[in-house]
Amino acid sequence: MLFGWCATLARRPWRISAKLLVISSVVTVIGFSAICINVMLDMRRGEEALARGTLQNLATSIEADVSRNIEIYDLSLRAVASNMLLPEIWTVSKPIRQLILFDHASTAKHFGAIQVLDPNGTLILDASTLDPLPVNRSDEDYFRVHRDSPDVGLFISRPTLFRGAYAIVLSRRISDDDGRFLGVVAGSIRFSYFHELFDRLSLGTEDTITVLKRDRTIIMRRPFDLDVIGKNLGDRTDWKPDNLRPGGSFAGEGPVDTVPRLYVRSVSSSPLFVVAGKPLSAVFELWQSEAVRIGAVALTLVLFLLGSTLVLAREIGRRAEAEHKLEELATTDALTGLRNRRKFDHAIDLEWRRAMRQKTPLALLMIDADRFKAYNDTYGHQAGDQVLVGIAICISDSVRRAGDCVARYGGEEFAVLLPGISAADAFRIAETIRGKVQGWSDVEATSTVSIGVASLVPSAGMDWAILVAAADKALYAAKAGGRNQSVVANIPKLSLVA
Repeated sequence: MLFGWCATLARRPWRISAKLLVISSVVTVIGFSAICINVMLDMRRGEEALARGTLQNLATSIEADVSRNIEIYDLSLRAVASNMLLPEIWTVSKPIRQLILFDHASTAKHFGAIQVLDPNGTLILDASTLDPLPVNRSDEDYFRVHRDSPDVGLFISRPTLFRGAYAIVLSRRISDDDGRFLGVVAGSIRFSYFHELFDRLSLGTEDTITVLKRDRTIIMRRPFDLDVIGKNLGDRTDWKPDNLRPGGSFAGEGPVDTVPRLYVRSVSSSPLFVVAGKPLSAVFELWQSEAVRIGAVALTLVLFLLGSTLVLAREIGRRAEAEHKLEELATTDALTGLRNRRKFDHAIDLEWRRAMRQKTPLALLMIDADRFKAYNDTYGHQAGDQVLVGIAICISDSVRRAGDCVARYGGEEFAVLLPGISAADAFRIAETIRGKVQGWSDVEATSTVSIGVASLVPSAGMDWAILVAAADKALYAAKAGGRNQSVVANIPKLSLVA
């Protein structure tokens, strides 16, 4: 059985419908587009990861340089604060005192001279001169902080104008062993240090480097803008610390300007931290060009595929239509337009199986034109053909259900298959057909038909040839009984008899 089924499939040509072709092409396009989009998104994520790593390294290296210099300068401040507690410091000469208190690191390039203030804020020592002017700086923030808070340690001020140059002031408290406030030692790192540090970097015109205190006060920013320097981002309600955690990144508009950038924050415990930023347009510039190129190629391929699909679908549709017409021609009687014997055999086989499954009756009418050969001989073949056409019209006009099958069975004989119809109902339909044929005929040459009617409920082990034989037998009975009448076949135990 399996071999026979495989052989049947092998004999049947494999066909693809236009709808299936279109659906397959659409699925292919969707899958191909999804792959392309996924590839481009992976490329985008790769570009972003590369830029993030580059910015992280940049921020880390800048922070390391700044932290190192702050640490060096803080060591000098610590040394001054410690040596100021020596009792002999005021007994030696001024040059010797300068050598003891101030090392060469404190006078390096970009570092301001270290100064010592007494408990009242009056300048008493200056690394740049032996005789400093006794100016009072008690109103400076760094002095008030150390005076009021003993445990501040190293304090880095807001950017300010210090000794004629913009700088940040680094300071430490001087306390005796009992913690009593003895003054402040302070120095500065000029902005020129940051400018020189940033100038050594290869940065884009829209790239930013921002150095901030732990309280999020901007110490320095590249590009340099005095309106931005010294501002505290804590005052911005639309910019929260969670937007950029230590070692994290953020993509979008920053707190300073509206240019969308990728920002990366350094990771360290130093007093200052660095945020490096790069415009998103620059980050994704290469990706955008590649995405446009890949997208153009993908779009071209998609359009080509869809165009080819439409052409093939149209050709398949035309072929299917032509095959349908050929099939109609192969299964249609050329003279009457009814189904032919071949189509009838196929229809009765299907309906027989359906009736067997559903246990419903199946009726058959066998119709034959009375004395047709004599009519042909008397009036000619063209007239005979007209009679057959007229009979076919009468039958078709009487049988209107979609599931019914009207066929020219052969010569002057017709067959009508009526699914779900009992013998009594089939007989009434047969009489309707017979009456229409008789009423349609002209007076001079009256044409009539004889009809054999059979109906039964198929059961297992039966074949539809039984139904045909019964209807055919009833037809012969109608002929023998005088023609122009309908006779119902008597099928004991299997059918309804009218």
